Amino acid sequence: MKLQAQALLVCASVGIGPSALADKPIQKKDTPAAVQRTIDEQSKGVTVRGLFTETEGGKTHYELELTVSGHSKDLLIDPAGKIVSVEEEIPLASVPQAARATLEKRGTILKVESVTKDGVVSYEAKVESAGKKSEVAVTAEGVVKK
Repeated sequence: MKLQAQALLVCASVGIGPSALADKPIQKKDTPAAVQRTIDEQSKGVTVRGLFTETEGGKTHYELELTVSGHSKDLLIDPAGKIVSVEEEIPLASVPQAARATLEKRGTILKVESVTKDGVVSYEAKVESAGKKSEVAVTAEGVVKK
């Protein structure tokens, strides 16, 4: 279930629909050469937690899940080896004040991640309010993303 939640965050951050949740674990040797090069570059000195393929609308992407200095970092890579998005766990203190204020209004922040796509950074948080956990995505300016 945790993996599905992570996949949903990645899918939502790159505009891929829920049907892409059918992540399939794969091995690096089963990816295109360009993807293998990106994996090699990005995984130096870090722990690889998993590698998955997902297909949406006939397009295949590769999700590389890493642990870097004790926190999670997930990369979505296209078949040409280009990193499409990066989702990385970060400390709450590093979230811009406007985004942090919006997230704090939603409840107790349990975990926050930066999501970088096309050079634009947004933030996603797992929050708890009234005993219920939910996920909230906001822009750096604190606008809730739908």
